[in-house]
Amino acid sequence: MLRSHHCGELTTEHADQQVRVCGWVDSYRDHGGLIFIDLRDRYGLLQVVFDPKDSAEAHQLAGTLRNEDVIQANGVLSLRPADRVNPKIPSGKIEVRSKELILHNKSKTPPFEPTGDNIPNEELRLKYRYIDLRRPHLQEAMKLRHQLCHATREYFNALDFLEIETPIMGKSTPEGARDYLVPSRVHPGEFYALPQSPQLYKQLLMVGGMDRYYQIARCFRDEDLRADRQPEFTQIDVEMSFVEQEDILTTIDGLVAAMVKSVRGIDIQLPLPRLTHAEAVERFGNDKPDMRFGMELSDISDIAASCGFGVFKKTIENGGRVRGLNAKGAAEKYSRKMIDELTAWVGDFGAKGLAFFRVKEGALDSPIAKFFSEDEQKAIIEKLDGENGDLLFFVADQPAVVSAALANLRVRLGRELKLYDPMDVNVLWVVEFPLYSWSAEENRWQAEHHPFCYPNVEDLGKFDTDPGSMRAQSYDLVCNGYEAASGSVRVHDPIVQQKIFDFIGIKEEEAEERFGFLLNALRYGAPPHAGIALGLDRWIMIFLANDNIRDVIAFPKTQKASDLMTDAPSRVDAVQLRDLSIKVDLPEE
Repeated sequence: MLRSHHCGELTTEHADQQVRVCGWVDSYRDHGGLIFIDLRDRYGLLQVVFDPKDSAEAHQLAGTLRNEDVIQANGVLSLRPADRVNPKIPSGKIEVRSKELILHNKSKTPPFEPTGDNIPNEELRLKYRYIDLRRPHLQEAMKLRHQLCHATREYFNALDFLEIETPIMGKSTPEGARDYLVPSRVHPGEFYALPQSPQLYKQLLMVGGMDRYYQIARCFRDEDLRADRQPEFTQIDVEMSFVEQEDILTTIDGLVAAMVKSVRGIDIQLPLPRLTHAEAVERFGNDKPDMRFGMELSDISDIAASCGFGVFKKTIENGGRVRGLNAKGAAEKYSRKMIDELTAWVGDFGAKGLAFFRVKEGALDSPIAKFFSEDEQKAIIEKLDGENGDLLFFVADQPAVVSAALANLRVRLGRELKLYDPMDVNVLWVVEFPLYSWSAEENRWQAEHHPFCYPNVEDLGKFDTDPGSMRAQSYDLVCNGYEAASGSVRVHDPIVQQKIFDFIGIKEEEAEERFGFLLNALRYGAPPHAGIALGLDRWIMIFLANDNIRDVIAFPKTQKASDLMTDAPSRVDAVQLRDLSIKVDLPEE
């Protein structure tokens, strides 16, 4: 080995030992005779001293070093003199007095300093990702990623699960996001699809008797990207046979506890709390509520129906709702200009406006307060648990718009008012999702999660009477306002499976063409089974209190699904296209 120790493992107990350390030059200081180098590897920083009395040759070469040069220093580990002790770093009491210096690689001047205070723009960081990965923040993310994968494997292995790999190239079964397609050279004009998830394969594993499966799986989805999404991502994939919903929830409760224990060293209380989908939407506006703070939504539709404010009253007459939330103690923290900005912002979620009241001397203070009687004002304050100094916000619109606008406003206010510690981790289950949801864009019913969720047993009789109201045996694990896992009890009965397909417009012939291999497997003795998938990247993002998923993936894509470092995607040679029987027909610019 070129090195005897890592930079971060040496302590005062190693004093007077001969050591060999390697790494990158983090900083360079020439103090008129003595040259000091802060040497960096992924384990920490270590000061190396070059004194011409120890080695004139090493001292001379050290004078040519600059940041990011790769070196090896051989010498004696010594205690620092009192005037050179640095209490800010773990190795601040020790240094290596180098007697030999080996320059392994001379670095060009980097486009940015990976450990400097000035973080460059993301585009530059992604172009030079190999330099960016030297930053302690990203190295911490990679360590945490390894730690979570290790904890996951330990947990499931102890429960007698099998880790099984499923294919990366499979059949295209588009339902939801677009597939990434891989052309076949051997079968001209035909394509594989990269997996959006191992969903169908893990169900087939259950039919094959592999009754406890898990996999840390790579998945691919060709969809519009956001800060918490990537075109390729990793999920902790789980499936179990001969189980009910409660078994999955209990098993994943244990996994979450193991993850939190591994990362934070704390024990969380089990079982994790649960909300039904309907309750979550009613109380918080969406199905992934951030429970690190309160600020629940309140309904004042009964008051709005008879008040003198036309916007509220007309909304109720048109079948809408008026709901609001209370930003406790925020009356003086938001100016009218800031409220106007919030009003424009909730428009992004469909809201036509944002009404507000400050609670002052037991009454409502607002340009529209005059439209509400004294009794109505008191009733509003009571419903929202208002006190002097509170700021009340209301949205009047159709139910879906009201929920979306207030849910997002709640999250923004929670962040701006610092109502929680960003490092807190709050986890809960949301259960009993609708089996179907209406797609206005496609003008049809579609599966809320995916078409392989088993209906709530109590709702099986509604297939022919009221399928739109059916609930699924599906569940999401929500952490800090993010969907951190999603799963369901699967359909193991081919007759029930076809009924679900029928309602979302997938007729029997099409179902056989797209999912025939699964439907056929269900006809050969499929056991009752259920599963879940946890987004590994999101969990790392949450544990690090990071809001950008690209900062927890070693080599991520941009929001336009590009790899700036390798310049992918890129055009390929005409010969490669000819071998694949593909002709590119680009639209005219």
